[in-house]
Amino acid sequence: MSTAHKKSDAYQQASGGWGSVKAVASALVHERAPVTTSRVLVHQNKPGGFMCVGCSWAKPAHPHPFEFCESGAKATAWDTTSRRVEPEFFASHTVSELEAWHDHDLEEAGRLCAPMRWDAATDRYVETTWEHAFGEIGRELRALDPDSVVFYTSGRASLETSYMYQLLARMYGTNNLPDSSNMCHESTSVGLKEAIGVGVGTITLDDFTRTDLMFFFGQNVGTNSPRMLHDLQAARERGVPIITFNPIREPGLVSFVNPQSPSQMLTPGATQISTQYHQVKAGGDSAAIAGICKAVIEADDRAQVEGGARIIDVAFIEEHTTGFDAFAAYVRNIGWEEIERASSLPREALMMAADEYMRAKAVIAHFGMGLTQHRMGVQNVRMIVNLLLLRGNIGKPGAGPSPIRGHSNVQGQRTVGITEKPSLAPLDKLAEQYHFEPPRHEGMATVDACKGVIDGRVRAVMQLGGNLVRSVPDRYAIEPAWRKLRLTVNVATKLNRSHLVHGEVSYLLPCLSRIEIDTRLGKPQAVSMEDSTGCMHGSRGVALPASDRLLPEQAIVAGIAMATLDPSSVDWEAWSNDYALIRDAIAQTYPDIFHDFNARLWTPGGFHRPLPARERKWQTKSGRAEFLVPESLNEDPDMPERCPTDLRLFTLRSDSQFNTTIYRLDDRFRGISGTRMVVLMNPADIARQGIEAGMSISLEAVSPDGMKRQVDGFRVVSFDLPEGCIGGYFPECNPLIPLSHHAKASKVPAAKSIPVRIVREAALGEV
Repeated sequence: MSTAHKKSDAYQQASGGWGSVKAVASALVHERAPVTTSRVLVHQNKPGGFMCVGCSWAKPAHPHPFEFCESGAKATAWDTTSRRVEPEFFASHTVSELEAWHDHDLEEAGRLCAPMRWDAATDRYVETTWEHAFGEIGRELRALDPDSVVFYTSGRASLETSYMYQLLARMYGTNNLPDSSNMCHESTSVGLKEAIGVGVGTITLDDFTRTDLMFFFGQNVGTNSPRMLHDLQAARERGVPIITFNPIREPGLVSFVNPQSPSQMLTPGATQISTQYHQVKAGGDSAAIAGICKAVIEADDRAQVEGGARIIDVAFIEEHTTGFDAFAAYVRNIGWEEIERASSLPREALMMAADEYMRAKAVIAHFGMGLTQHRMGVQNVRMIVNLLLLRGNIGKPGAGPSPIRGHSNVQGQRTVGITEKPSLAPLDKLAEQYHFEPPRHEGMATVDACKGVIDGRVRAVMQLGGNLVRSVPDRYAIEPAWRKLRLTVNVATKLNRSHLVHGEVSYLLPCLSRIEIDTRLGKPQAVSMEDSTGCMHGSRGVALPASDRLLPEQAIVAGIAMATLDPSSVDWEAWSNDYALIRDAIAQTYPDIFHDFNARLWTPGGFHRPLPARERKWQTKSGRAEFLVPESLNEDPDMPERCPTDLRLFTLRSDSQFNTTIYRLDDRFRGISGTRMVVLMNPADIARQGIEAGMSISLEAVSPDGMKRQVDGFRVVSFDLPEGCIGGYFPECNPLIPLSHHAKASKVPAAKSIPVRIVREAALGEV
């Protein structure tokens, strides 16, 4: 289905507006700190203040009066809650009892306040000292083979902490450094690196003022990066078309009322965001992009025959690219019938998008996990590049690929060495700088680490933030294996399921939030992170710490390092007390990116990392930007032929969610209240399956390995989405994803296209 105007039945209002204001106010009151948090929010994403702990969208040099969005305000309220989890909480609840709690209730219990160790005799976490925790963790690590230990990192860790953490792991003797990028945008890192020589996007905020067309593929700006709506609104006001490809009509990509605009808040007006909205089938993006490219190349062929102006940028293609002839031959030969079947879009819709593209001089292509979390996720990213290369839309103002990262520093931690791939880390430089021999063999990505936990190769998991047990696929296989680990260590601000599914020895180490004031030896400290556009920003906490027993992440990493490693050239203690020293070390390791790091830390709008592709310098194997001939337009060519009743499940986040953190069970944008155990289905599929809206069903994965994966208790909700596709929430649907069902080359779990079938019906009920 492809329309530009039909509204979803779930939410008839624009995103933003009074709905957003009400949601923020409700979150502040719910966390029992409305006045304190309101004062804190004034400093969010501001120079001299703190960077949002949620999304990594760019921070402008000249911020708005309120430079936070609804999602960011909820994340801040969640961290600055007045609720506390003191040692007495664990004295009142066994770990087995807490396992029965809902994920939302675990985190809502409040901020962790003291270091805790699991006690097997009582099945409780009991308070310990930092010295004892570091000492025992060090003893356990020294007794293990380094390659049996996994050092996982969530995207919230600062550049300083991430640099220390990767150095600890490599000095210990392993490259097992999986991170949250393995779960989401690794397909971007692989695809862009292959195609244009850099694994990140090439646009900046300035490009929004110079572009004359934007595409969106598989990214829900309204809940994942709402501050971006300011830039989209400004672009629309000057007439820039925005063309969206997404299975669901997300309100944030339909229309927007700016809460900071009195004229919009006090009148019925709203800004239309998408000028074309095409509801592509989940997994149909490569086919849709192929259709646009086919229209462009065929128009160029006609222009040559008729003696008209060329449509493609011939000079750019000849000077800067390779592989064009093979790609052009592919799209000329592929039939429209195949494109329509694979994308679920009519030829006319793709021609309409191509017409806009051919008129535009500078084009940005934004994309998110709707493109990357597929078996063909890397190919999807390469197809974005193919589209842009056709008309020279990389390396000029107002144009380029724009991957939208959903985690606050997930891109930055890769920049400073968090990677399992030795080829992406400056090992020779680290060896010279710190006088040790780093391991040279490839480590484990997240999927590899999970397989290692299941087969026993992994004996310990260190988690620097995150909730890995809950976020990974195949949870029903992962959890029993996780309990057999020798050691689990979790650095966290709040309680989550990963702390309850533990090893024989387990520590829970509470840390300061980025929002909180961090003072070391009487001197205020600041940290830094990288945003989605490759800009580095300083961040300084402004809220009082939740407890005087908390340590900053840097001190925790340093404490473990000093207890684990033989004496080294690193003065871990000095680093933990003065983060400027860590930045000096980062600058020495990465001089091209971080030279004069401390002097540039507070640059308005951040300082930008060098991106050779912006200057049309291609650090690829060929030395040119590379077109790719797609392997297949079928999202999962490895799967056997499925039954006609099989469906394609894609996972979603709600408007009250950040990754595995669930703020509320409601999703106002989709009309869901009080539950997350729902399946969104096209009315035609509901009828074809012989079921009814409101019915209770189970879903079973269709997987080649024959293992039974089933989740019960879903309620059917009739919804506007392509036939053959159904939607369900992450992480509730994770048990349906086999570990083997991941993107080729990047190993990102293919959570946006999971073959499933309905296997059971129950009595009718109400959603």
